[in-house]
Amino acid sequence: MKKSKLLIIGSGPAGYTAAIYAARANLEPVLFEGFYSGPAGGQLMTTTDVENFPGFPEGITGPELIERFRKQAERFGTHIIGEDVDDIDLSKKSFIVKGRTVEYQADAVIISTGATAKRLAIPGTRDDEFWQKGVTACAVCDGAAPIFRNRPLYVIGGGDSAIEEATFLTKFGSKVYIVHRRDKLRASKIMQDRAFKNPKLEIIWNSEVQQVEGDTVVRQLKIKNVETKVVTEHEAAGLFFAIGHTPNTAFLKGQLDLHDTGYIKVHDGTKTSVDGVFAAGDVQDHDYRQAITAAGTGCMAALEAERWLSEMGYTI
Repeated sequence: MKKSKLLIIGSGPAGYTAAIYAARANLEPVLFEGFYSGPAGGQLMTTTDVENFPGFPEGITGPELIERFRKQAERFGTHIIGEDVDDIDLSKKSFIVKGRTVEYQADAVIISTGATAKRLAIPGTRDDEFWQKGVTACAVCDGAAPIFRNRPLYVIGGGDSAIEEATFLTKFGSKVYIVHRRDKLRASKIMQDRAFKNPKLEIIWNSEVQQVEGDTVVRQLKIKNVETKVVTEHEAAGLFFAIGHTPNTAFLKGQLDLHDTGYIKVHDGTKTSVDGVFAAGDVQDHDYRQAITAAGTGCMAALEAERWLSEMGYTI
């Protein structure tokens, strides 16, 4: 069994930033970047243009940004393993982390496995069709893109997140429609009031998106009324899923305290319920879910892990 002072589970802005800081602190971090569980690099790997990450005034693609993170982490000595973590044991003083072909004993662990946006199996929304060509799951990340400006946009959902995203999109789209399969929203009253008062926002009740169509980008949607069964066609430049995220915490098997929604509970920064285990990025952030905030918590986790290792008497 191999040994590591600090083991990082998950890539993306949080994991790679943690690795950069830890490597520069001579912690010789080992990072499991994932493989079968999702694209190494997280949700940015399915994002085309990133225009809100500081330092890139002309914008940068998600995969290119992740590749730069990765190279920087490697430059300072991070050992990257292209595998998923199949099993983890946090019950012992030295944590055991098992990949598909390797097994590590780690003094400290940072978990940065992110969260996966929930999507519906609507024809036209698969990765090889219109995903990131007008179909997305993050209005704040993608809403300002040129293809959405002054065009009709559609949001699927009925909770606070759907209204927040739809409201944000009204800054860019000519009109924003919330498609909801029921006749009442699940959102809080204050959020509903905000939606009803916004002249650029309209709710399409009792309806479901049946099909996304276009050429190189989204051009129209087919929407079905679930009561009348009538299907209508609507001009559209974008379709945004706003039905929540699933934090990637199943592999922990209940060894850390989680919120009811599955996100890891943290306190005093990025500390978890197990001493020596830290959490960074979207796996513990159910509010912001941005690349820059994920990177920030990755930095925090590395600094806190370094401090903890020193306090516990581990040689650094």
